[in-house]
Amino acid sequence: MTDPRTALAERIADAWGGLSPQEQRVAEFLRAEPDESALYNSSELARRTGVSKATVSRLFRRLGFAGSQEAREVLRAQRAAGLPVLLDDPEDPLAAQVARDVEHLRRLAADLDRAALQEAAAALAAAPRVVVAGFRSGHPLAMLLRQALVQARPDVALLPEAGQTLGEELVGLGQHDAVVVIGLRRRPAGFDRVLDGVRAVTPNLLVLADPTLRRGPERWRFDVPVQSASPFDSYAAAACVLSVLAGEVLHRLGTAGAGRVAAIDRAYASLGELDPA
Repeated sequence: MTDPRTALAERIADAWGGLSPQEQRVAEFLRAEPDESALYNSSELARRTGVSKATVSRLFRRLGFAGSQEAREVLRAQRAAGLPVLLDDPEDPLAAQVARDVEHLRRLAADLDRAALQEAAAALAAAPRVVVAGFRSGHPLAMLLRQALVQARPDVALLPEAGQTLGEELVGLGQHDAVVVIGLRRRPAGFDRVLDGVRAVTPNLLVLADPTLRRGPERWRFDVPVQSASPFDSYAAAACVLSVLAGEVLHRLGTAGAGRVAAIDRAYASLGELDPA
């Protein structure tokens, strides 16, 4: 049997030449509508595609599945790994998403290690240099954190820069510098090597991840839930942690942080960079 971790679309591509026209009709529906396919049993798929239930069952066997339930389980496993597949069909998608995010935030409030957060904030405030690195979905979150931290303190870099690698940046770091690495599920290959590279130059490593990342010897680790009611992951909990972390850094910096905020605000005004509304 085909490895159940193989994506459904890859199974269809491998088997396509040997499928009958009716089987191809069902296969095309599965490939074009993976979100709906996760919801339907063999009878419903047959009705949706205008073929017999026997044709649907025969197709699943050709694709290496015991039946529609196993195929649906593969789709759900892909979603658990971060693949954007819709597994539910809520009547009100917005309400379902808000409810899931509220659940995540409540869990975060109950479980987050406050002492570790305060210790990490103190290190970020005191470090000569701070580097924030984010990959794939973690990159926009890293941009948000860098934008907040640079309001409070100087020497905050965002990595990786467009078209650049990390090696030259890691070489420039010292043991008293601090690095924040954000990597949520569906991380790029080699992510573990990035963490190893940072640990080799500084102990002050903070990792923001989801629970699928194997734990390592980083000094601070904060896991956030990303499961969503939509086909795409939700980053509400991740953004909450980063906002609180940046706020604590600003608090730790005291008058120096407040003075920098005021100086930046004056610069905005003199350059006319912000909408006054």
